[in-house]
Amino acid sequence: MGSRRFRLAAVCRPMLAAAVLLGGAQAAQAVDLTVTPGQRATAQQVAQAGVPLSELSPTAPDSHTVQRGDTLWDISKLFLKSPWRWPELWGMNLEQIRNPHLIYPGQVLVLVKIDGRATLRVAQPVDGGSAPTNTVKLSPRVRSELLDNGAIASIPLHLIVPFLNEAIVMDSDELGGAPRIVAAQEGRVMLSRGETAYVRGDLKGARDFRLFRESRPLKDPATDELLGFEAPFVGTAEFTRAAELRAVEGGKAAVEVPASFRITSVRQEAGIGDRLSPVPQRDFSAYAPHAPASPISGQIVSLYGDALTAGQNQIVALNRGARDGVERGHVLALWRNGPLTADRTDGGKTAIKLPDERIGLLFVFRVFNRVSYALIVSSIDPVGRGDRFTQP
Repeated sequence: MGSRRFRLAAVCRPMLAAAVLLGGAQAAQAVDLTVTPGQRATAQQVAQAGVPLSELSPTAPDSHTVQRGDTLWDISKLFLKSPWRWPELWGMNLEQIRNPHLIYPGQVLVLVKIDGRATLRVAQPVDGGSAPTNTVKLSPRVRSELLDNGAIASIPLHLIVPFLNEAIVMDSDELGGAPRIVAAQEGRVMLSRGETAYVRGDLKGARDFRLFRESRPLKDPATDELLGFEAPFVGTAEFTRAAELRAVEGGKAAVEVPASFRITSVRQEAGIGDRLSPVPQRDFSAYAPHAPASPISGQIVSLYGDALTAGQNQIVALNRGARDGVERGHVLALWRNGPLTADRTDGGKTAIKLPDERIGLLFVFRVFNRVSYALIVSSIDPVGRGDRFTQP
């Protein structure tokens, strides 16, 4: 496209969005749009000369109009071979792209190839509205993923939002002392949406709660170290009536009347003994897909839910967390361990181990001290407990 020219906007909105929604069911908070020094340094280095043509995706279009449903991952993958290398995409047009965290539907991204290098430009639609006639529009699209400020997100939010309040890991069995369901109406054992549960325990003034089943320990597949306690998510409930002490006819002391709650949603039926935890404040946090700054490796601790194997767009727990340098937005390579076998050419006398094979990518979206949750972005084989990960 080298010699093609487009009329550039005098003032261009920032180009690359790096925002992923984190949190629960309350009002949105401020968005953190920081750029790390490492990301800025990478962009500045690339800005000197652009990106080698060999680093472009073989199917990179001449231009692309950003549309509702695009994500930062989509756009990075559209132009570059490695979707997490967004700072290079930013660096391809550092002069125009002052803030890489914001990109909006309607913007036109134009790929310019000169002297074996590639740069990216933001073009203004022709005639004040229509995109250039050679703009490439990709379809079909994933569902719309816009943040409150109108910018697109890093990855499809609908894949991770359900897990942001559900997937929790505690350093100790904190739910052991949390408020609990002690009874239900009409002697029921299991509760569905809309039904009433009776709860004992200190609510600490909260009104909206998540329901969890008894927590289970998460252990490192390699060392058997206790990494924390994972509590299976059951549903949500809202406070409707306070507990009280009530005198009973003929009784010598007042009797406790539990608080009343209405079950507002269920992932599975709630039951006697399930624990309550307040719904946290919604936390909007912006970050972009990026590789770890230093080497990292570990294993999958568990698959979220009851499945024996997982695949693309499913959630896994990793045996590395904040103490190990894991960050939200880290992209990790997923590996299948090569099996132990025997060399059949010598009658099975020699034991051999086949090479490990790379089978996909993980995107870390929630980090605890010793455990992280990641989305399986891609996988060519089923993923199971014990499969390992490294930097990409």
